[in-house]
Amino acid sequence: MRLSKGTGVLKCFAARRRMSITRIVTIVFSLAALVILTSCGGRMRYPNYYTLNLPAPPDPPPAENVHATVAIREFRAPAYLKQGAIVYKPSPEQIGFYAYQRWAINPSEFVTNSVIERVSASGNFARVKPYDGRPDIEYVLSGRLEKLEEIDYAGGVKVEVALSAQMTNLATGATVWTNAVSEVGDVNKRDIAGVVSEMNRTMERAISKLLSPMPADVATGPTAAKRN
Repeated sequence: MRLSKGTGVLKCFAARRRMSITRIVTIVFSLAALVILTSCGGRMRYPNYYTLNLPAPPDPPPAENVHATVAIREFRAPAYLKQGAIVYKPSPEQIGFYAYQRWAINPSEFVTNSVIERVSASGNFARVKPYDGRPDIEYVLSGRLEKLEEIDYAGGVKVEVALSAQMTNLATGATVWTNAVSEVGDVNKRDIAGVVSEMNRTMERAISKLLSPMPADVATGPTAAKRN
């Protein structure tokens, strides 16, 4: 009786072990089949990258009685505009992000570089440079990219660009100029390429309007004349 009972126990353990091995093999083959089916049935998507591309500004006019210098700080922006994804708004209260449509360059950096180029081309300053903290300039221009987004409500597809900026006298801390603009453009071709193209055109108008009322007396006023 003891031998029969021991033999039965051993057979039971052996059967359980075979069942465990069978389950493991089944699970492994099922996972492998799932991986194969997934890789064959669907393609991996890679993001598309876009950049704004504004026309180069004209060469600056010959400097006449221009002495002032200015440094441009990097434009600030809301955190959601710095995440890299192109932004759309399905409603005034909701912000969405394209999963595979992204900016190749930080929009704040792009706006800053464009403003530096256009302030240089204006001929209103003897020297224009990015702000580096050195006190070798007379004015500092600070700005903010408020909006750069696709608008999908209120009829049709549009884009909106909003910018604000101010200029400060570094010696006195006084604000000598400030401006804010908001531009809206209609998207004719309703795909992401059409949206980016309209953002280009709208951004160009916004920067031009932002900088167009730059006060002339900044470059030729008493502060510049005194320090030179």
